[in-house]
Amino acid sequence: MHSDPHDDVHAGAEELRTALKDHGITLPSLGVDLPGFAGVYGVSLVALGNCNAATARRLAEVLRKAAAR
Repeated sequence: MHSDPHDDVHAGAEELRTALKDHGITLPSLGVDLPGFAGVYGVSLVALGNCNAATARRLAEVLRKAAAR
């Protein structure tokens, strides 16, 4: 069965939101990029959005720790 790319991009955004939350990180504007969702780019995109400096540092810290494993 063929999966719907629109469902896939929503699922990907939710998986990322959950994984970030597991590390105490929230990206308030994380979601589906609407032009990408509409097919303008030919691929659906997840928009990571904006975050403050403290969140950016926390995200970098978590990624560095994960890379060291």
